[in-house]
Amino acid sequence: MAILNFTPSSMFPVTIDSARGTRVRGSVIKMQKSLNTTDPHPPASPGFSLCTCGRKHFLGEATTPFLPISPIYAAPSTAPSTAQNSTEVLNQLRPPKPDWYFELYGYFRSAGMERYEKEIAVYKRKLFANLVGKAETVLEIGIGAGPNIKYYNNIPNVSVLGVDPNPKMESHARKSAIEAGVKSENFKFIHAVAESMPLEDASVDAVVGSLVMCSVTDIPQTLKEIKRILKPGGLYLFVEHVAAEADGTFLRMVQNVLDPLQQVVADGCHLTRNTEDYLLEAGFKGGVDINKVSLSAFYHLSPHLYGVAYN
Repeated sequence: MAILNFTPSSMFPVTIDSARGTRVRGSVIKMQKSLNTTDPHPPASPGFSLCTCGRKHFLGEATTPFLPISPIYAAPSTAPSTAQNSTEVLNQLRPPKPDWYFELYGYFRSAGMERYEKEIAVYKRKLFANLVGKAETVLEIGIGAGPNIKYYNNIPNVSVLGVDPNPKMESHARKSAIEAGVKSENFKFIHAVAESMPLEDASVDAVVGSLVMCSVTDIPQTLKEIKRILKPGGLYLFVEHVAAEADGTFLRMVQNVLDPLQQVVADGCHLTRNTEDYLLEAGFKGGVDINKVSLSAFYHLSPHLYGVAYN
């Protein structure tokens, strides 16, 4: 996911925790959701309606001649067949792009996120502490340039698998692994999408994803894959930017306006996804801890979730 800069004159960070079921941590508002039996969030849709002028379609058509990507809302909404292998699914959901695009996006992911990573670090340190003593094989989906690898260096004999649809991210991620002290033989890059990963069932201790659910084509299928490859009792750690909770607020209006453009220029990133609902609906046997925080680094990305799902 890339960043579109939009900063107001001021923003005050707030933290609200929420949990579902019996798992409660810290200062918590215990939340039960009444969910529809049908999926209210089509995987390929941003989850909101713009005006009927067709602005989203206009943006998609207008930018296609200039950018080698298409908005994710144009992608098929059905989950890929299980008979397809991961390479076929990769090519279906993320058609090949020119090398210059992969290189450029890799550069922005490695060099353009310092401000964000500095602010989110306090929450990531607390989150990744859950891995110590509980995980040796860690799979990170959407590993990008590897900004999270440094948080794994407290795990003895850790092996890191990094999945990303951009093949040019491998060099950036390997550099981050070396800088974090991860042995080269203990890091493996896998060119794939999170919806279909070439890994055996129950093969990893933990899955990590940060700024991933905003840009995957099919969130339910991605969560299904995470559950499949996690060992029983395994952990899924997540950090995600999400839609502002209240419709009609200035922030939600900004997100609604920027969302179609964000999808085009930021490799399919959506600003208005209600990721919390997907996490609660996914059926993790041990429950889900969800913490909410507002960041000030990038206004339109300020609403965040972070937490742990227990397989």
